[in-house]
Amino acid sequence: MKSNEEIVREAYRLAEGSVLDGPGFRALFTEDGSFHDMPNAQSFRGDEIPLALTGLAGVFPDIHRELLELHAIGEVVAVELRIQGTHLGAFPTPIGAIPPTGNRIDVPTADLWYLRDGKIERFHCYNSANVLLAQIGAGPDFRSAIEAAAGGPAAPTGRG
Repeated sequence: MKSNEEIVREAYRLAEGSVLDGPGFRALFTEDGSFHDMPNAQSFRGDEIPLALTGLAGVFPDIHRELLELHAIGEVVAVELRIQGTHLGAFPTPIGAIPPTGNRIDVPTADLWYLRDGKIERFHCYNSANVLLAQIGAGPDFRSAIEAAAGGPAAPTGRG
């Protein structure tokens, strides 16, 4: 039987843009396994799990994960990594898609993998979504947040 570290390394390999094997990735999970994109409050369960891969690869087709540190502690594997790629696809948002910019991303991330009997039971991805958005040119809109909180237009500050 493969070690938990080997299983997790295989999951990363299958999620690479040059490989992108959704069914193979899914097969590494338990029947009721789950994938949680923590910063974006999105969860994928069972056969939905490959959607997390194809969604991200549709925006960053050359997606690559540079593994910096990997620590297997019993049934948990903790990984520090960087998610890298080029913004070549539309990035969906609640108010419409951000068109491709061609910008490169290099996003600090920490992943926790929980395994049971040689299968992934839960995967929690903690990526720096604010860094990703800034790198594709979608910085925060502080003015709108201030206006919404104040119940009207924000006073000019001289800054955008």
